[in-house]
Amino acid sequence: MADPAPATAYCLLVNPSAGSGRAQKRLPGIRAELDRRGMRHRIVMTTGIEHGCREALAAAERDEVPVVVSGDGLIGKVGGVLAGSAAPLGIIPGGRGNDLARVVGIPTDPAGAVAVLAAGNRRRIDVGEANGERFLCIASCGFDSDANRIANETKAIGGPLVYAYAAIKALWQWRPAEFMVTVDGEATSVRGYSVAVANSQAYGGGMFVAPQARLDDGLLDVVITGDAPKRRFLTGLPQVFKGTHIERDDVITLRGRVVEVDADRPFDVYADGDVLTGLPMRVGLLDGALELIAPPAGAP
Repeated sequence: MADPAPATAYCLLVNPSAGSGRAQKRLPGIRAELDRRGMRHRIVMTTGIEHGCREALAAAERDEVPVVVSGDGLIGKVGGVLAGSAAPLGIIPGGRGNDLARVVGIPTDPAGAVAVLAAGNRRRIDVGEANGERFLCIASCGFDSDANRIANETKAIGGPLVYAYAAIKALWQWRPAEFMVTVDGEATSVRGYSVAVANSQAYGGGMFVAPQARLDDGLLDVVITGDAPKRRFLTGLPQVFKGTHIERDDVITLRGRVVEVDADRPFDVYADGDVLTGLPMRVGLLDGALELIAPPAGAP
């Protein structure tokens, strides 16, 4: 697809705290690349999730393309409020994990990300909804709840390494939980570590926890990590970055349209890096509800 017509205008929603300031530091390079391509734009420095979502909706009403310069947290929330509208969503990665961008093939460097924006290819993706709260990537609970909380509290470690650190730290305090998972009416009870309900493939800075998930197939992939000695769990963590952990005998994979999850003790449910809801939760999909500016599905 050719570069967008000069009439196209972009509203860059920049989260100054994303990636410990990474998004803001990349802004001069992003603007230089936009200017070089003659792409009209304006900048909004967001003050929080709600502010970013309001500005995205306002930009769409002005026929501007909302472009989130942040991590998966703000991207997920803005994608949620734009779902069902005619407004497309642009992404320029600026967080620590950048998992949605990784899965759909948007580069992390400013020039590469702006090139994707300029190409203007649009693809429809599904949007997850857990207890009425929308998300784009993966809603998970259990051990993942503890690891996400630790990662969000850790400021001294940048990039994807923070998620590996958080997983190791969470492991020492972990005790197994009993999870009740129902997929399209069929119930499963498993004692173990976590339940991930996936619209996309990856979370945690490149952990491909649901390698078979697709953003546009109208299905949710469920990955349940059952009980195993902590040493075995720890040695298996590198497998998650390759997606080969699903071959283990303590990992159960399911797939369906509607997923219900509960546990024998309370857990926060995290999605797109932030707390989404709590248990029990019911998860469904809004099929093809969001138009995303990204390379075509399957593009190298």
